[in-house]
Order: sequence, then C-alpha cells, then structure tokens
Amino acid sequence: MKIEGGGWTVPDGSYGSPPEGAPPSVDVRVEETALGTWRRYDYPSGARFAEFRSNAEVLGYPLLHYTSGIDPATRRRVVARGVVAVGRKAIGFLALGQVAMGVIAVGQGAAGVAVLGQAAGGVWSIGQLSLGCLFAAGQVAIGSTAIGQLALGRMAMGQIAVGAHSWMPGHADPVAVAFFKTMLNSLLHLFGG
Repeated sequence: MKIEGGGWTVPDGSYGSPPEGAPPSVDVRVEETALGTWRRYDYPSGARFAEFRSNAEVLGYPLLHYTSGIDPATRRRVVARGVVAVGRKAIGFLALGQVAMGVIAVGQGAAGVAVLGQAAGGVWSIGQLSLGCLFAAGQVAIGSTAIGQLALGRMAMGQIAVGAHSWMPGHADPVAVAFFKTMLNSLLHLFGG
C-alpha cells in the first residue's frame, strides 16, 4: 500500500499538482491489487471515500469502476465510468447509482435502453414515473405500450388508460385486451409458465 499525497485529477485523467487556490492536499491510501486499484480516505468526521478501478479494460474503460463518498482531493463526488459502473453517479454499459445512465441503468433517476428507476426514461422503462419509447410500466407510464395507474400510449392498460387502444375499468377495447393477453402469455411462456 502507498500513500498518495494530493491526488489531484487533471483533465487527461492522470494525477498531477493541485490547481492554484485549491484546498490543501490530503493523503489518500492507494492499494494496488491483482484485480485493480483502490483509493481510500477516512475523514476525521467518520465519513469515508473509496474508489476502485479494475485493471481490466474494454475500449479504454475499466471493466468495473466503483465510487463512494466525496474525493478529498477534489471535494467532489467521482462519477463512476466503466463497463460496470457503481456509484452515486454512474455511467456505463451496466450503470447502478442514484443517477444512472447506461444501456442497462438502475437508479433513482435512470436513463438508457433498459431502465429501472424511480424516474426512468429509455427504450424499455419501469419506474414510478416511466417514459419508454417502446414499453413503459409504472405508476405514471408513457410509451408506445404503457401499463400503469395512469397509462398513456398507443396500447395502454391501467386504472386510467388513454390511447388508441386502451383497457381500464369500465372500458375494454378488444384490440387492447387481445394485445395484453398475448403479452402476458408470451411472458409466461418465456419464464416457463
């Protein structure tokens, strides 16, 4: 393990001298392992900073990038960027974070292709507020196919459903009923039901 004094990140991603007027440098513990590099710092208050960047890379991005806490050198949160990115803010093929962007994104606020989040937007989306190009499911769902308490879409099913073909209490468009029953049967077949 080595101590990294003033581990300031410069624009090209390497470490350099602190910028003029920056806070004093801090000693961040750096541990090189067979799988990657850990950077850690324990604040006097008990708060912690940790970052892991794997040695394995794909197209210049680490296979795994994990961040937690505030970097003592920059006094900011580090955005996790990798094939698998995990952190409060995460960008990657698989992104997991409070704010996540990726092909597969899971987070409180999430955007991407296949998305799960409290506020979710993508091609296929599931969330409390869900915006999906092809499919959306959630309390409020808006998409080509929408399922939700309030559903807005070409094919819509919900407590309140608005669309070209909708299925809701008191109104069952035969096209929507057939479509959603076929969707259910396909899912059951896919999962062995």
